Amino acid sequence: MGDETSTSVAPQEQESTVRAGSVKQQLSRLVLSSLQTTLPDVEVEPMVEVSAKFADYQCNNAMGLWSKVKGSGTIFKNPNSIGQAIAKNLPSSDIIESASVAGPGFVNITLSNRWVAQRIQDMLVNGIKTWAPVLPVNRTVVDFSSPNIAKEMHVGHLRSTIIGDTLARMFEFSNVVVLRRNHVGDWGTQFGMLIEYLFEKFPNWQEIGCQAIGDLQIFYKASKHRFDSDPDFKARAQQGVVRLQGGEDKYREAWKKICDISRSEFDLVYKRLNVVLEEKGESFYNPYIPQVLEELSNKGLIKESEGARVIFIQGHQIPLIVVKSDGGFNYASTDLTALWYRLNVEQAEWIIYVTDVGQQQHFDMVFSAAKMAGWLPDPSEKKFPKTSHVGFGLVLGSDGKRFRTRSTEVVRLVELLDEAKSRSKSELLQRLTENGKIVDWTDEELEQTSEAVGYGAVKYADLKNNRLTNYTFSFEQMLSDKGNTAVYLQYAHARICSIIRKSNKNVEELKMSGAISLDHPDERVLGLYLIRFAEVVEEACTNLLPNVVCEYLYNLSEMFTKFYTNCQVVGSPEETSRLLLCQATAVVMRQCFNLLGITPVYKL
Repeated sequence: MGDETSTSVAPQEQESTVRAGSVKQQLSRLVLSSLQTTLPDVEVEPMVEVSAKFADYQCNNAMGLWSKVKGSGTIFKNPNSIGQAIAKNLPSSDIIESASVAGPGFVNITLSNRWVAQRIQDMLVNGIKTWAPVLPVNRTVVDFSSPNIAKEMHVGHLRSTIIGDTLARMFEFSNVVVLRRNHVGDWGTQFGMLIEYLFEKFPNWQEIGCQAIGDLQIFYKASKHRFDSDPDFKARAQQGVVRLQGGEDKYREAWKKICDISRSEFDLVYKRLNVVLEEKGESFYNPYIPQVLEELSNKGLIKESEGARVIFIQGHQIPLIVVKSDGGFNYASTDLTALWYRLNVEQAEWIIYVTDVGQQQHFDMVFSAAKMAGWLPDPSEKKFPKTSHVGFGLVLGSDGKRFRTRSTEVVRLVELLDEAKSRSKSELLQRLTENGKIVDWTDEELEQTSEAVGYGAVKYADLKNNRLTNYTFSFEQMLSDKGNTAVYLQYAHARICSIIRKSNKNVEELKMSGAISLDHPDERVLGLYLIRFAEVVEEACTNLLPNVVCEYLYNLSEMFTKFYTNCQVVGSPEETSRLLLCQATAVVMRQCFNLLGITPVYKL
């Protein structure tokens, strides 16, 4: 990038005001101070990015500033001279070793080895939570999973559950209050059908309870067949919906029973995935719908159209129907009401919906209606509160079509997860038997490790992809110990734990008494990558992309391998420092696993 001019930045002991947040956030504050000194009359956001080639980080403001000030009688002659001034005006800091300017004003920033080492040591002493990024929100709703009562959870729900849980974990790690919402489909026309079928088949259903329904899937299909083939039953079912919504005790009790059976089936999946949700289903928002629609009507947003009540949204050919022609409410009326509740009652600043990409248009229309009502600011203002739809693609089978069993039924998630655990256990037993280490493992360890590896493999195979793309479900690929898989990463983590164990050193004591040095190039590369963890989490939260954390985790394991290959740890003069780098890598890997909802294993 042309000739470089270097500027040394003197260290400063008092750095407490700049320690909060990620490295990028801290550097951005220093650059902002410099920009305000360099061009006090020009408002501009600092542009600081990781630099792969020329330094550790790079400030790219000079060219943009030059386009704003050239021809205005400025003292600056070109972008390079602005870059020189930005470098010169950087406040003294123990973070920066040096700043140099290249080409048209790129300010290349090299971090101080001493500061990087100290930041890692501080994390080991005070905990990984001190590396949490600072986000611009305090309170979010993450609406995810959201299966329909009385229907099987399918792989689409698996994606929503895994992605939503990871987003929630990332925000929670970043000190944001997260309301984990399970917006289950527990209200609608299907309940009239199910309840009437229950009454017809089992007049004494209250006495025999759950046994009356048995397998909910079979029960649902049988009632649907009756609904489609018998006009008298269909009429009774439609009347049953009215009686349920009118609050009739017998119908409410039957509805509650069906919901409870469904929940217990959902909980089998959530327990295996170690996912926590608070249910606020469609029925929860029912009492609020009339007042919300009245508000929208008073604002002139609701119009009559072909017997229905609708909101016309600019840019969409079809309107958003909020009251059907028969007077009933629908998804739009419920979703608008849920959004109103989340903004006004739950006081959420960012409301995130995790559903498949097919629902993008529906949510676009709901969000547009909320903006028309004045509930949300214009997106161009970049203000809170705000809403986001987190879409995701399909799960495909090996034939490239939607993932199903041979009988074309949707795959039962509990069976899918149990198979992942079973395959994981078989492979683990085979390997331990072959290498003679089976005697060192208890049955409980085998069980827990198989679960961690099996369930973790399913999660990681989903999360490592950009969520918008379709991905092919393959047990063989996800349970492989080679390449970018959870199994490979679990091995990498277990290997680091083994290195530390075999050193026979107490790492808890070392981190208090020892010191980290980054003199070898591979030590520095590893150290620098470790301290970027916070900005990776920040990026993943900002763009709602869990795959960013997966990519970081995989790259970190590769960098550790290179470090370990080129830097002897146990028995070297640098043993203490390098063991601390091993420990720091293990701690960051474990936190990545935690964010992804994966249980780390310490031996394999």
